[in-house]
Amino acid sequence: MAAEVGIVLVSHSAALAEGTAELAGQVGGGGVVIAAAGGTSDGRLGTSAEKVAAAVRRASAGGGVLIIPDLGSAVLTVKTLLADLEDDDDDGAFGPLGPVEVADAPFVEGAVSAAVIAAAGAPLAAVRAAAEEARDARKL
Repeated sequence: MAAEVGIVLVSHSAALAEGTAELAGQVGGGGVVIAAAGGTSDGRLGTSAEKVAAAVRRASAGGGVLIIPDLGSAVLTVKTLLADLEDDDDDGAFGPLGPVEVADAPFVEGAVSAAVIAAAGAPLAAVRAAAEEARDARKL
């Protein structure tokens, strides 16, 4: 069996990140590690590189990690963290944890789609594609 892809949800709000992780986890069948990284370390709205790094470590199960950020500065926090890692190690890996990628996806729909595909054992590229394709899912 292939190594599992983990998912990290980065939001300005801890409650939003945790709630989306709960929803995606249940829809995905509970078999995928989905880590929430929301809010600042002192409980305010915002993002924290330290929280994102810790979430990546929690979500890593050997098949890589997909990060889904919510809004502007969450994207900047993730990109900055990954750029710092690239300066240290140029293979796109997060230390010994494997590859880490960022999805340009709607937050909730992308998280749910990624969780379903990851639970089916898909590789990181397919999990990212599923998250990003959720942008085209119609609701009505």
